[in-house]
Amino acid sequence: MAKKAVIVLSGGLDSTTCMGLAKEQGYDLYPVTFCYGQRHDREVEQAKEVARFYEVGEHRIVDISFLSQIGGSALTEEGIQVPTDPEEGIPSTYVPARNLIFLSLAAAYAEVIGAEAVYTGVSAVDYSGYPDCRPEFIAHLEETIRLATKTGAEGGKIQLKTPLIHLSKADTIREGLRLNVPYQLTTSCYQGAELACGECDSCRLRLKGFADAGATDLIEYKAVN
Repeated sequence: MAKKAVIVLSGGLDSTTCMGLAKEQGYDLYPVTFCYGQRHDREVEQAKEVARFYEVGEHRIVDISFLSQIGGSALTEEGIQVPTDPEEGIPSTYVPARNLIFLSLAAAYAEVIGAEAVYTGVSAVDYSGYPDCRPEFIAHLEETIRLATKTGAEGGKIQLKTPLIHLSKADTIREGLRLNVPYQLTTSCYQGAELACGECDSCRLRLKGFADAGATDLIEYKAVN
């Protein structure tokens, strides 16, 4: 029987790299994409394109747009502007408890379909300073999932796989290029326009990653600083 992995697929560079890595490691791919009330739906549409590229049997799109009702983030609340300059401390683009919610739901899905792993593209190296990208968060949540699930109670395990967590953005891109990951189908821009802004924190990290990797980013930008 083929082994299964749930991939938290945002339509971005990191989660798409996880698709390539999970495929290389022999998993049948079960991507799940969350509509969490984000400012735009472009990332969801790009996630669909990525799922089609990998010819997955099923791509779940899950609506948890109540996160926009909670607010508290520039990505979910129209009254908070997406910053174009670096911010001190945890940036305003942090979405409260987002990865906690995403990974809990992904683990529930994994338990239902009998998947042994959940892949997520978090990185603790080149990232925006979000607390839910740290290795200690992943380790504690994996233990919580073991305690909270039937799978864990019966001696099984749903592993949270974070293959990028200790990689720089450039190293992530090198891995993706080795695997022929379709970066041209991905989006990273917080603004969600047809052309990436080139100015938000996510665009800056992506552009620096490609430059450091000595590679060309095939998506189009409105402005590149």
